[in-house]
Amino acid sequence: MAQIIFYVLIGLMIFQAFMLVRDVVTHRDDLGPGNWLISGIIGFIADFADTIGIGSFALTTMMLNVTKQNNDDRKLPGILNVGHAIPVLTEAVIFVTVIKVDSLTLVTLILAAIGGSWFGSKYVTKLSETAVQKWIGWALLITAILMLLRQTEVIALLGKGNTAMGLTGVKLIVGIIGNFFFGALMTVGVGLYAPCMAMVYMLGMTPLAAFPIMMCSCAGLQPVASINFIREKAYSRKIALAITIGGIPGVIIASQFLMNLDISMVTYLVIVIIFYTGIQYILKSRKTAVA
Repeated sequence: MAQIIFYVLIGLMIFQAFMLVRDVVTHRDDLGPGNWLISGIIGFIADFADTIGIGSFALTTMMLNVTKQNNDDRKLPGILNVGHAIPVLTEAVIFVTVIKVDSLTLVTLILAAIGGSWFGSKYVTKLSETAVQKWIGWALLITAILMLLRQTEVIALLGKGNTAMGLTGVKLIVGIIGNFFFGALMTVGVGLYAPCMAMVYMLGMTPLAAFPIMMCSCAGLQPVASINFIREKAYSRKIALAITIGGIPGVIIASQFLMNLDISMVTYLVIVIIFYTGIQYILKSRKTAVA
């Protein structure tokens, strides 16, 4: 099954690359705002961080905000999902064969996340700028809290002593529903990793099993979500492509050379910055609503 998933991931990678490149070439005179180099560096840093467990969505949002790359917050969910799709697929391709998880559990949870992302992306593309700013703000706050819980090993405690590598019966149904919901939330900027990890632990699975489920879920859902974001022109082409180009080497370098890096203090700093950025987006949404 791991071999099949591997080839599916490769297929999704080719599909995502085709969609993105075709859209960029078709609209080469309207690539949107942003700087190629800065956005590429953002992609490198964010996907490097994603590979070593920090996550990419909240970090990208924060860096785009600080560098003023994006001038339309309505396009931020699209930038995140389209831009990071291929780097996340690269992560999944690298790690999918390392940890063996029950095939039924892995496939059904991936499909649930994909279904959630399709539903979510159709809804998000129709949101106003104020609504997107508010959702992104709360998404960042939730992400910061979940990152803090994971960093302080509160989430890890949920999985202590767990040995299961798969789910059955009611637990499998709960897992499917949960991952559908997490997939939908991904389209507004709430990273799937931490909530999925917590759910898997609470359902009795070993912490190791969370990694292929998380990575493959994100790898499967982001190209699907991208279809709607690209179709609705709800993303910035230049920023997304630059993030993709910068993100791929970030993933490869992190996975090959720096998996044992002590990132504890860096993670705490990132949590503080993400929390601050979330507050800023919520305040921005209120100003936009008043205006």
